[in-house]
Amino acid sequence: MTRTPQHKWAFAARFRRHAFGWRSQPAIQRVKEAVAEIKAASRQDRILAAEGAVVLLEKLSPALERVDSSSGAIGTAVNNAIDALVKVIAGAPVDNRMRGSWLDRLWQAVEEDGIPYLELLPEQWGSLCGTPDLAGHWADELIGPLRLAWAEDRKAGGGYFKGTAACLSALFAAGRFAEILVLLDLAPHKFWHYRQWGVRALSAMARNDEALRYAEESRGLNEPDWAISAACEQVLLDSGRINEAYSRYATSANRKTTYLATFRAIARKYPHKEMRTILTDLVNASPGNEGKWFAAAKSAGLYREAIELANLTPCDPKTLTRAAEEKKSSEPLFAVETGMAALRWLAAGYGYEITGLDVHKACRCTMEAARFAGCERETRERIRTLVADNPSTNPLIKKILDRETTNYR
Repeated sequence: MTRTPQHKWAFAARFRRHAFGWRSQPAIQRVKEAVAEIKAASRQDRILAAEGAVVLLEKLSPALERVDSSSGAIGTAVNNAIDALVKVIAGAPVDNRMRGSWLDRLWQAVEEDGIPYLELLPEQWGSLCGTPDLAGHWADELIGPLRLAWAEDRKAGGGYFKGTAACLSALFAAGRFAEILVLLDLAPHKFWHYRQWGVRALSAMARNDEALRYAEESRGLNEPDWAISAACEQVLLDSGRINEAYSRYATSANRKTTYLATFRAIARKYPHKEMRTILTDLVNASPGNEGKWFAAAKSAGLYREAIELANLTPCDPKTLTRAAEEKKSSEPLFAVETGMAALRWLAAGYGYEITGLDVHKACRCTMEAARFAGCERETRERIRTLVADNPSTNPLIKKILDRETTNYR
C-alpha cells in the first residue's frame, strides 16, 4: 500500500544550509548518524525510510556546501551514504506515482548541486526508477537534451548535461540496450565514464566479445585502466570464462592500496585457484617488488615463499618484526628467518623513521623465536656475522646488536 509517511526525522534539523561551516569531521559524523537513522527505520517501514532517504539527499549539498573537502574524507562519506540511500529508495514497495514524485525531488537536488556532492546519484538513476516503465519515461525525458548537449560539444565552447549518466542508466534499466550503443556513437569523446554503459549493454545482449573490444577501445590518456579491466573481467566472469578472466585481467582489475589487499581480493574472487599460484603470478607481474608480497605470502601460510620474498628485495623491517613476534611460538623457525631478514634490512639502512627501539625489538623477537626453535647459539652467531659482514652498518645499530647478542639470556 502506498502512502505518504509522516515522521519527524532527527537528522533533518541538523542539515540546515551551511550548518557545518568548514569543519569536515562533525559533518562526516552527522552524515553517518543520518544514514544509521534511516536504516533503523527501514527495518520497520521501508516506505518511511525511503522518504527519509529522499529528504536527506535533498539536504546534503546545501548543508555541506562550505565544508573543507580537501582531504577527500567528506566526499567518501557522502558517496558511501549515497550507495546506502539508493538501496533504501530502490527497495521501497511503492507505486510509480510516489516513486515519480521522489525522482522529481531528487532530480531537483541534482540540478541544484553546485559542489557537486550528488554526482554519483545519476549513475544509479535506473535503480532508483524501480520499474522498466518509469526508467523508460526518464530516458525519454533526458535523451533529447543529451543529444543536444553532445551536438553542442562538437562546436566551439562545447556543452555539458548533468543528465548524461542518468539517461544511460535509465536506458539500461528499461532494457533499451541497442539505443545505448546508438546514443554513444554520437558522443564527441570516448569517455569511459559513459562508455561503460555500452559494455554493459553488449554484455546484457550476450555479445561478450564485442563488449570486450568496446571496453578495450576505451583505453586512453586519463582513462581509468583498472576500471576498464574490472569491467572486462566481469564480462568474462558472467559468461563463465573464469580462467580467461583470471589470466587477462585479475591482476590489473583487483589492484588495491596494499599488496596484501590485492592478493586477498584476487583470492576471494578466484577460490578455485591455489594460493601459491596466485602469489607467484602477482610476484611475476611486479618485478623488483618481491619483498612487498611478504605479508601476502605469510597470510596464506606460505612461509617458505614468504622468507624467500623477504630476502629478494627490500621489505619493511617493521612488518618483518611484527611477523616474527606474532609467529615466534607457533612457527619459530619461520619467525627466526623473518627476524633475521628484518635485521638484515635494518643493517642495510632500510626502513622508515627507524629508531633504536625498532632495532632492539627486532633482535629480541628473533632471539625469542630462536629459543622456541632451539637454535639460540646459531642465531646469535648469525646476527654477529651479519653486523661484521656489513661495514656500512649504522654505528648505533651495530652497538645495539652487539649489546643484545651479548646480554641476551
